[in-house]
Amino acid sequence: MRSNPRHFRLALSAFACLLGAPAAFGQAFDAVRLYGAAPGEDAALVGAVLIAGTAYAGSDERRTMLVPLLDYQWTNGWFAGTANGIGVNLSKRPDLQYGVRLTADFGRKASRSDALRGMGDIDAAAEVGAFFNQSVTREVFLTSSLRYGAGDGGMVLDLGAGYSTALAPAWRLAVGGAVTLADAAYLQSFFGVDSPQAAASGYAEYRPGAGLRDVRANLALTYSFSRQTSLTTGLSVSALQGDARDSPLVRQATTTSGVMVLSYAF
Repeated sequence: MRSNPRHFRLALSAFACLLGAPAAFGQAFDAVRLYGAAPGEDAALVGAVLIAGTAYAGSDERRTMLVPLLDYQWTNGWFAGTANGIGVNLSKRPDLQYGVRLTADFGRKASRSDALRGMGDIDAAAEVGAFFNQSVTREVFLTSSLRYGAGDGGMVLDLGAGYSTALAPAWRLAVGGAVTLADAAYLQSFFGVDSPQAAASGYAEYRPGAGLRDVRANLALTYSFSRQTSLTTGLSVSALQGDARDSPLVRQATTTSGVMVLSYAF
């Protein structure tokens, strides 16, 4: 059974929001989500994203957040919005997307949890980066994103893959996974404890090295009410790895997040 191409693009866009769900409060730009438009036309996606996650990466405290979804793409390759940041897709091929962009890391407030008392705030910061996505087939897609600037000038590399298939004309199922690697500066900012923080918080001093931060598995189901409107619900399981997992700040290394995305394309 053939599915509506616009429904397919809506499903992929909503599913991509799920890839970053476990880090939604500290890292929202793990992949570029360009859902496409008719040739020669601009395109927009608006809506809302409800995320049931944790207070911070490694926390055992739950936190729910409602955030807007607003993204616009121009025919010349430029894009801007809450899911993708500001950037440009330099590819002219429909199966490839690559370019540069400017995003934001939202930092972390120590007031978010008693477990962060004495750790101080991590300020929000601008990130510069690049991305490369590929549609291997109509159902299989790969994503990658390199970003620099979070915390004390940290760098992260996000790699993801997904598979999406139509269950019925209005229903689509997607599964996928992602990993994030980070340098020592990033991991020190979000998982480390320096000498002043150790004195203020009571934690032992901890200095993680560069490596794998976490791995994630995702499942999403999308229902398209019309050619423009869809609702996606999904689950994501994230497991911290390596030095990030061994941080004294980590209360729970493996967490489950839920996401609901209502979107309208025009």
